[in-house]
Amino acid sequence: MRTRLFSNRLLFAASLGLALSLATTACKEKELLNPVPKTSLQGSLLFNTPDRVLGQVNGMYAGLKNGSFYGGRYPMLSDIRGEEFINRLQNVFTGYDAWNHTINSGSNDALTTWSTAYAAINSANLVIDGLAANPNVVPAATAAQYTGEAKFVRALSYFALITFYGQPYVKDAGASSGVPLRLTGETTTANNDLARSTVAAVYTQILKDLNEAETALPLTYSTALLNTTRAHRNTAIALKTRVYLNMGRYADVVTEAQKIVSATAPYRATTGVAHQLQANVNTVFSTDYATTESILSMPMTTLDNVSGQNSLGYEYNINQEYNLNPTGILGNAAWRTTDARRTMLRTSGTTVYLAKYRTANPYLDYVPVVRYAEVLLNYAEALTRQATPDLTTAAAILTAVHQRSDATYTLPAASVATASALTSAIWVERRIELLGEGFRSNDLLRNLLTIPAKGTAPSITPSQPEYIFPIPNAEISSNKLL
Repeated sequence: MRTRLFSNRLLFAASLGLALSLATTACKEKELLNPVPKTSLQGSLLFNTPDRVLGQVNGMYAGLKNGSFYGGRYPMLSDIRGEEFINRLQNVFTGYDAWNHTINSGSNDALTTWSTAYAAINSANLVIDGLAANPNVVPAATAAQYTGEAKFVRALSYFALITFYGQPYVKDAGASSGVPLRLTGETTTANNDLARSTVAAVYTQILKDLNEAETALPLTYSTALLNTTRAHRNTAIALKTRVYLNMGRYADVVTEAQKIVSATAPYRATTGVAHQLQANVNTVFSTDYATTESILSMPMTTLDNVSGQNSLGYEYNINQEYNLNPTGILGNAAWRTTDARRTMLRTSGTTVYLAKYRTANPYLDYVPVVRYAEVLLNYAEALTRQATPDLTTAAAILTAVHQRSDATYTLPAASVATASALTSAIWVERRIELLGEGFRSNDLLRNLLTIPAKGTAPSITPSQPEYIFPIPNAEISSNKLL
């Protein structure tokens, strides 16, 4: 009410001023008619105290956690495009178009990742720009760390964009059109027109950001929770193993992985956060979300969680939007009934659902973004595909991941006989270990494999336009350089 009264008084004053003098400027009139709310901060104030700077950094992570991004929808879309899940409700608001490969530029699924990724990127850019423009607000070391975190967030967000909206890097060494590279913060629409960079240029920027982040980020934080929810040095290294794997640069995957994976079992990081596999995989998803296996996760609390149609727990478990495809990885002989990872499934009649995210409303399961298990599998695959394969080490790492959940399992002799056979065995392991964590469609695309048919959804080959997401109409209509 006080704001309304204040506005009315200004409006009266403005009217009176116009009546008394025709010299009142349009700028002054606009200022009077549109006062800045007392609860709002002008851009010049966002970086004028250490607490406000930290607030901008925290807001950047909140952008990653958006329900339409890494908080839920993005990993879900990444998985349901593959063959592991069957859609049950044909609801376009819960990914049916993506699952069925009928997504178009006007589809909700085309817009969600695009808009939320660019919002997170802009938040990161504003942090980078704001720290540079206000160099004395926080200590130089803190500013460098925050800048490193922002570059990590930007890299992670661009990776999401380029793997959805750009052709796979290995198709033509990144020569295809990618997405617009926005590297400065925007507070208006004045610079909205921006052409698409090539896929290679986007990957180059992602790696530049991650390399610079690696040198700027701290080795560890003061608590396990911060080590799990904010980027540190090993987080940047771990993500680089994913990026290089996508590019087919296997020697580089090996180089990065060896920074955080010991030469022999038990495999662990010997510097920075002491990453290693947990003895029981269920610990990571139900007992302790901040173990050293969880390199980066999106945290949830009772007052700050992703709910409804963006929640992975809602989609996969509670509302039963998707069940596991019996002819997908669920039916693979390598995933034995004795495997502890099958305890993260739920059977209703003859239908099986993923219960990896098991907490009901409020949905408080952390969403994993980077786990040490993935790093180990990235490393193992790269060892089999580098110029001189190391099948012995690759098989040992693969065995360590699998036996964590199924102690008596041994790799069949045929699986370790050749590099290609061991690569295939690692791909199977990825489908088991990373099920429901947002990897399947990218694993298909980065290897230029056909997306298999499932249920009523057709197969999609690399030559079909449906292989990647279309740029949304909202961007096409507002960016004249696309």
